[in-house]
Amino acid sequence: MRITHRTMNGFTLTELVVVIIIATVLSAFAISRINTTSFNTEGFANQVAATIRYAQKIAISQRRNVAVTISTSAVALSYPDIGGAAVHQPPGTDSFTVSKPTGATLGGTLVGTTVTFSALGKPTPSGGTLTVGGGDIATITINVAAETGYVYVN
Repeated sequence: MRITHRTMNGFTLTELVVVIIIATVLSAFAISRINTTSFNTEGFANQVAATIRYAQKIAISQRRNVAVTISTSAVALSYPDIGGAAVHQPPGTDSFTVSKPTGATLGGTLVGTTVTFSALGKPTPSGGTLTVGGGDIATITINVAAETGYVYVN
């Protein structure tokens, strides 16, 4: 009679539990170190730049004035020629407003003003800057060119 020995491949229950505990401790530590304020601030800066670009594009495409009202807490779009009616976010009926997230700051020469894009895309007042800061990121500057209304981010 011949005796064959079989070797079993795999992990023991003890090894598996120890690995799960180590992974849980490491993930809890990593999650506590994530700073979402920086992500929210950068996302807000990109939203503000896109909103101003969108205002210029719809002013040109609809051949009417579009106003961008900039406050320290939000950026909103409206039609000044028809009683300040709000521009709607596509494809719905919600007013086009981008609100500042917690921990972000909005400043610059355009804060507290209303920039109106003409049907040719020219901004009034002519150009300016917005700065968005907060979290661990450096300040992001959004520029609106004086003659062309071109919006770019530094």
